[in-house]
Amino acid sequence: MAVFESGSVSIHYDLEGDGFPVLLIAPGGMRSANELWNTMPWNPRTLADDYRVIGMDQRNAGRSHAPVSADDGWHTYTADQLALLDHLGIDRCHVIGMCIGGPYIAALLLAAPDRFASAVMLQPVGVEPDENNRSAFHDMFDQWSEACAAAHPEATPDTWRAFRSNMWDGDFVLTATERSLASVTTPLMVAQGNDLYHPADTSRRIAAAVPGCEFVEEWKQGAALAGFDATVRDFLGRHTPGRHTPSHHTQ
Repeated sequence: MAVFESGSVSIHYDLEGDGFPVLLIAPGGMRSANELWNTMPWNPRTLADDYRVIGMDQRNAGRSHAPVSADDGWHTYTADQLALLDHLGIDRCHVIGMCIGGPYIAALLLAAPDRFASAVMLQPVGVEPDENNRSAFHDMFDQWSEACAAAHPEATPDTWRAFRSNMWDGDFVLTATERSLASVTTPLMVAQGNDLYHPADTSRRIAAAVPGCEFVEEWKQGAALAGFDATVRDFLGRHTPGRHTPSHHTQ
């Protein structure tokens, strides 16, 4: 475990393995912390046998801490993620994110496309009219903010409401539109979601919008899960600078 501090912001992260770097953005919604990967169907921390894996706790999740303001939003997290790469001296890496990692990755690929050799989104969250799921994200945020409130005397109820609006009052993948995603040139893989927080429609719309996107429909159980590690390693291998053949690692 290590920590990157910038003013009043303290971002904790884990470094594992060696090789071309992979930034991990964990699931968990507002509670996105590296340890949550350990309970997922597929855990990208196992990539540490081939790659240098950087697993961060997002601000005010896990071991990380930062002040809360009414201006906080997706751009705040994007800045943290890029600042961590800068702190580590990483000019270019892969990025893998699950759940809330989908919008985070979309924002990164639009803000700093040259920093990423490839990206993998696993069941990205999305606000979809057919799912009528915005209230679920508001409830998720409220539960998190109530748990955090005692540690943030600087944040008033109005502060939390503005922050929630900045995060969850958007549509689709929240940090991008289908039109903006059409400009993405970073190689992308999307593994489909299939529930209220991770609608299949969001995954399919992202995959359809990004040119050349590789789409995986089944991956979370049975034979599909057994082969998913090799699928991701093949994708990363094809897009790792200097590596012209995919990894032959098997589970």
